[in-house]
Amino acid sequence: MLDLLLWLLGYQLAGEALVRGMGWPMPGPVMGLLLLFATLWLRRAAPQTLQRETPRFLGHMSLLFIPAGGALMAYAPLLRSHGWQLALILLGSTLATLLATGLVLKLLLRGRRH
Repeated sequence: MLDLLLWLLGYQLAGEALVRGMGWPMPGPVMGLLLLFATLWLRRAAPQTLQRETPRFLGHMSLLFIPAGGALMAYAPLLRSHGWQLALILLGSTLATLLATGLVLKLLLRGRRH
C-alpha cells in the first residue's frame, strides 16, 4: 500500500509544482490526478503496483469523509444561517450534472446498436 501512496503523493506534488510554477488557478491535487490519468492513458495499462494495491486502498476511502464531517461541525452556525441556500445550490448542481451526464451518454451512444 505504501507504493500506491507514494504514486499518489508524487503526482500530487508534481501537480502542485506545475500549478504554482505556471500560476494556474487550479488545485494542485486536481492537476496531479490529470497527470496520473495522462500517464496511465499513455502507458495503456496500470503498473502492477497500482493494479495490486488499488482495491485495498479503495476499501479505506470512507476515511476521507471524516474531515468533511468535522468541517460541518465547525461551520454549524454558518450552515444554520445559509443552509437553505446551500441546499438549493447542491440541488441545482446535482440536477445540472445529471443532465450533462445524460446528454454526453446520449451523444456517445448515438449510432450504436444495443
